[in-house]
Amino acid sequence: MKNTLFFLLWLTIQTVFARQLSEQAEISIITCGPGQEAVFTAFGHSAFRVYDPVNGINAAFNYGVFDFDQPNFYLNFACGHNRYRLAVPDYERFEYAYQYYNRYIHEQVLNLTYEQKLKLFDYLVWNAKPENQFYFYDYFYDNCATKLPEIVQKVFGDAVVFDGSHITQPRSIRALTDLYLKYQPWGDLGIDLCLGLPMDKIATPYEHMFLPDYVELGFDHATINGQPLVKEKIIRYEPVPQTFSNGLFQPVYVFSLFALLVVTITILDFKRKRTSNWFDALVFGITGVVGLLLFLLWVATDHKAAANNLNILWALPTNLVAAFLVFKTREWVKKYFLAVFAIQIILLISWAWLPQTLHYSLIPLVIALALRAFAQHKK
Repeated sequence: MKNTLFFLLWLTIQTVFARQLSEQAEISIITCGPGQEAVFTAFGHSAFRVYDPVNGINAAFNYGVFDFDQPNFYLNFACGHNRYRLAVPDYERFEYAYQYYNRYIHEQVLNLTYEQKLKLFDYLVWNAKPENQFYFYDYFYDNCATKLPEIVQKVFGDAVVFDGSHITQPRSIRALTDLYLKYQPWGDLGIDLCLGLPMDKIATPYEHMFLPDYVELGFDHATINGQPLVKEKIIRYEPVPQTFSNGLFQPVYVFSLFALLVVTITILDFKRKRTSNWFDALVFGITGVVGLLLFLLWVATDHKAAANNLNILWALPTNLVAAFLVFKTREWVKKYFLAVFAIQIILLISWAWLPQTLHYSLIPLVIALALRAFAQHKK
């Protein structure tokens, strides 16, 4: 059934696009603002628009489509083999979806000659064919936003120049993602946990264009054969102002309460001269599982962004084994927890100077781990 629908959709596209573009046709860059519905909407969206009133073409070329029902979707997602595709919906429906969620829509009409429009249009139609529409998605280097400057340069070559001089304060990729997650604190923490050291290098002006807002800025400052690449900018929709509140259920507050609980338990343990082993088994077991997952993302997947992740310094994968050792009183077990305690103290002291930015909300958690490791060492 699904294959039949894809065939019918492609047949419709072929029928519409078989016609040549008229002289009145325009090709635009569409930038849609960030959303607050889910983490994956927080960064905005980009697409091409082809509008030809003479031939009745009004289509969005959208590189941000994926299919949950594709074979081994979740395994591929976990391993970094995400298959995204180019879809070509009706532009009015595409625009309505972003208006519905109150996300701004900006259009940049490209300054192209008729021959250049035909060349770009032919590439987009070729790319929409079933055998060409899929690509392996990368969060930062090959996504729905990066596709647009990449394709324009692929089609027009050196005639197109993206001038990055407007990026006066370049940021790391991690810092750029943080800009868009201030209203999604748990999503911000989750992404920070999974991003390793490579994401802390300062991004080049071109690399900033993994974000739709920076794609818009990039095209604003781009030229084609020495002329501005954008000839007109249209604000198609401006969102109604909204107020967002994160409330108190945020990682920093939750982990701070947890640290207070750990301080209380630790004081009681020393007074009673007894260790809360079941509590420690849970704490070290959970952090061990987190560490094991981060380690697997690092070494067993194609997620380049997850490499060399210093979060493993607190989420030690070996803690998963240590969770079963808290019930032992052997000397080497005590030495292990002494090592864990030392690592956490060194981590806290060096926090501000680490080459990788660790999420600030984790500081209370690291303090809690240090206390429980010290308690296990002293029992």
